[in-house]
Amino acid sequence: MDFVPLVQVGKEHYDFENYCKKDSWLNFWYQIKTVLSYQPQRVLEIGPGTGVVTDILKKNGIEVVTLDIDESLSPDVVASVHDIPFSAKSFDLVLCCEVLEHLPYKFFIKSLKEIYRVTRGSAVLGLPNASGVLLVNIKIPLLHKLVFFRKIPFFWKTHRFNGEHYWETGKKGHSLDRTKKDIESVGFSVKKMKIPYDDAAHVLFVLERGGVL
Repeated sequence: MDFVPLVQVGKEHYDFENYCKKDSWLNFWYQIKTVLSYQPQRVLEIGPGTGVVTDILKKNGIEVVTLDIDESLSPDVVASVHDIPFSAKSFDLVLCCEVLEHLPYKFFIKSLKEIYRVTRGSAVLGLPNASGVLLVNIKIPLLHKLVFFRKIPFFWKTHRFNGEHYWETGKKGHSLDRTKKDIESVGFSVKKMKIPYDDAAHVLFVLERGGVL
C-alpha cells in the first residue's frame, strides 16, 4: 500500500508565537538569501508554512508557486512533494525546507527525483540536523567577530517518530554523508552543505541539476 501523507499539525501551528521564534527567522533569512543569490524568475516553494519566505521572495520580484498537502494553508497547489503535478523543468529553482523529514525516509529519493524533474536549474533543500553544539562567540571592539563552531552529531541516537519528524540528519543511520550521497544519486550536484552557527538545528543544501535522470 502506498504511503498517504497526512497533515500533521493544524494551521495554528504556524501562528507567530508558536512558530516564528528567533531561530525560525534565521532559518527564513538563510533560505531567502540563498534563493535570491540565484536570481530566479520562477520558484516552486514546497511547504510554505507561515508564508514569510513566500511574501519576501514575491516582494523581490520573483514569481512563487506554493505547494502543500494542507489545504488550510491556502497553497497554490494542494499536492505532495513525492508526486508534484508539474511538467519537467517548469521552475528555475525549487525551495523545499523543513518538509522531507515529515515523510518516511523511503520517500526521500522519490521526492528528490520529483524535485529534480521539475527544476531546470537549482534546488535549495533544508533539513533538521540533530547534534550537540560547541560554540564560542567573541566580539572585540574595532575587530571582526570571532566564532569557533563545531557540531557533534548524535550518531548513536536512533530517531523515533514524534508525530512530525520520521527522521533527522545527524542521528544513527542518517549521517550527512549518507544524505549527500542520496541527493547525488538522483543527479543533483551538491554545491553547498551549510550548517549556520546561528541556526545550528538545520542544514541547508544548495543543489544544481546535472545530467539526465
